[in-house]
Amino acid sequence: MIKIAHRGNISGPSKYENEPSYILEALKEGYDVEIDVWMIEDKVFLGHDNPEHLVEFNFVKNDRFWCHCKNIEALYFLSSNHIRSFFHDSDEATLTSDGYIWTYPGKKLTDKSICVMPEKDNWNLPKNVAGVCSDFVNNIEEYIK
Repeated sequence: MIKIAHRGNISGPSKYENEPSYILEALKEGYDVEIDVWMIEDKVFLGHDNPEHLVEFNFVKNDRFWCHCKNIEALYFLSSNHIRSFFHDSDEATLTSDGYIWTYPGKKLTDKSICVMPEKDNWNLPKNVAGVCSDFVNNIEEYIK
């Protein structure tokens, strides 16, 4: 099962979400990381509600990143450069650029699903999903049913 640290969180939400050094720490711990990516005037930024952290293009070129595109410019740019990405708002599910089903909390899961934020669905986490994205990814095993 792929374990994805939501915005770099491994032990719960943090004020450091989407900060490059925080994200790199989650990678060092062995997790993939979901990051929020914006493109503004040909520059790459990280940040959930707003573009906050300017990064070099090479920063997002990491096979262990799951890039949540926050605007259409980011989706176009990342997909054009073959970087794993997806775009969604409140859809039940969306397809990532490499064929996984990024699945909204509480929605039907498959063996191709990334179960997003199971903590928002009473920790409903079956073992047959492809992966999980959570703020509490460090102790996810105790919740697998």
